[in-house]
Amino acid sequence: MRDRVPCEFFLIRYVPDAVKGEFTNIGVLLREAGRNDRTMVRFTRDWSRVRCMDSDSDIGLLEALEGEIDARLRLGAADSKPVVAVIEETFSNSIQMTEARACLAENTVTELELLMRLYVEPLRIKSERKRTGRAAIAGAMRTQFERAGVWGQMRKKIAASMYTSPGDSMRIDCGYRPNGVVKMFHAISLDGDVEAAKGLAYSTPGLRAGVARVEDARLELTAVVEPLRALSDDEGGESFDRYRFGVETMESQEIRVLTTNDLGRAAEAAKVDLRI
Repeated sequence: MRDRVPCEFFLIRYVPDAVKGEFTNIGVLLREAGRNDRTMVRFTRDWSRVRCMDSDSDIGLLEALEGEIDARLRLGAADSKPVVAVIEETFSNSIQMTEARACLAENTVTELELLMRLYVEPLRIKSERKRTGRAAIAGAMRTQFERAGVWGQMRKKIAASMYTSPGDSMRIDCGYRPNGVVKMFHAISLDGDVEAAKGLAYSTPGLRAGVARVEDARLELTAVVEPLRALSDDEGGESFDRYRFGVETMESQEIRVLTTNDLGRAAEAAKVDLRI
């Protein structure tokens, strides 16, 4: 059995009321002891506890903080102080980080997932319904990009209005730019209706023209959908017709359509593009 690696971790906490002192853990920062260049951060994907404690919490800002911390870590910060500074400047006392705690890890990726399950993610009730539809697809997409180590370098919730017109409320889930191509990925569920697919297809020409104008680059837009067999009806029913219509509608606008089964390959391709 290989030797375990000495590590230390910090819990990142949300404290909506500093006077009460109540908190919920929202993330983990993990690094190898004595190796400041090997530091990882992960935030929760389930913000139900935060919303329960503070209905006015800005979840978008909290999600953005994960990317900001990850960017700082990739710049090679010497210790945790720059990360603490980012937290203090942005959130004052509402986000806090614990003192370092020691642990032994087989590898940092596995250890980070274990620490998230132990200290951050809420306990699941066996009878709880699984996420379905677009939420499930978006979650699978993030998981695969995280496993490939590229999620931290991707843009998230990209505002279409940057490329189309003010007032456009669409936000593309994530993307990155290798060389002269902007690659964007968006979760679309074809189980139930195809309005989201039609909306993405309608918006694509404007997005493509805007990317060419703003970034002087070509847009490669990918829609990620559930596999056909995941739909409720049999292949000869309405679900099959709806699914085919949605795919063909997006492909008519040169949108590449992948299923969640293809995400592993897409994530590995992103890893090559970003030279990770």
